[in-house]
Amino acid sequence: MVFESRGEKVFRFAILIVLGLLSVIALLPLLSVISVSFSSGWVVDLNQVTIWPKAFTFDSWQYMIDRPDLWRSFFLTLITTLIGTLLALLVTAMLAYPLAKKEFMIGGILMVGVVITMVFKAPIVPYFLTVRSIGLYDNPLVLIVPHILNPFNLIIMRTFFKQFPKELEEAAFMEGSGYFRLLFSFVLPLSKAVLATLALFYGVVLWNQFQHPLFFITDTDWYPLQIKIRQFITDPNEMPFLASRQEVNYNERTLRSATVVFAIIPVILVYPFLQKYFVKGAMIGSVKG
Repeated sequence: MVFESRGEKVFRFAILIVLGLLSVIALLPLLSVISVSFSSGWVVDLNQVTIWPKAFTFDSWQYMIDRPDLWRSFFLTLITTLIGTLLALLVTAMLAYPLAKKEFMIGGILMVGVVITMVFKAPIVPYFLTVRSIGLYDNPLVLIVPHILNPFNLIIMRTFFKQFPKELEEAAFMEGSGYFRLLFSFVLPLSKAVLATLALFYGVVLWNQFQHPLFFITDTDWYPLQIKIRQFITDPNEMPFLASRQEVNYNERTLRSATVVFAIIPVILVYPFLQKYFVKGAMIGSVKG
């Protein structure tokens, strides 16, 4: 049992209070948007909605759920996020593992290249021309391919692999395992913390990507969810004609709020399952270089 001094207890209590206040402040905008999405349009027009719905209604959500184009964008984003995250973890692991080995002679040179890509970003115009030249313009693969390797995530996984017990690897080698079998049969199954952490990193980027589809997707059938939301919010033609439909309980603000909440629900649902690995994986991958 660990005993704390009075000063340590006061400090810990103060930290909890500060973190609690910051959490509340961070949640207020989200609660406000959720409340607007479940409120009637006339109440929202009067600015009477704060963090709790008034004149509660599902009409805004019913309208959004009935839109097939929104569901098309949703499933496109969901599929690209799942496939992209799996490919990203595979590529990152297969590159990070040899880079973590001292016997890999060119590992130091490759790491210099990795760090350079973190410091110097590719200019937009040459990058656009390069991506278009390899056939990714108006191609849904552009939502996956440019995101399958992130230098920061690579460094985290490499650092994690460098701390992996050598005794386990030597025992596997003595039983006849090669590097590939060692990686996929022994190392990765014991790396759930860092894999879950990087899966969250990659998944959030893929789910929320905006710049790439904005640059490279012009076919509206291939719009991912974030671009579809942008179109819905900024294009007045996307809004229903409400003037002649006085019986509805929604307006532009409630519909837009419902769309925004609709886009973040998957991330909110997935995060609690990965939270227990998140802090551990991030700390393990950042303690040593």
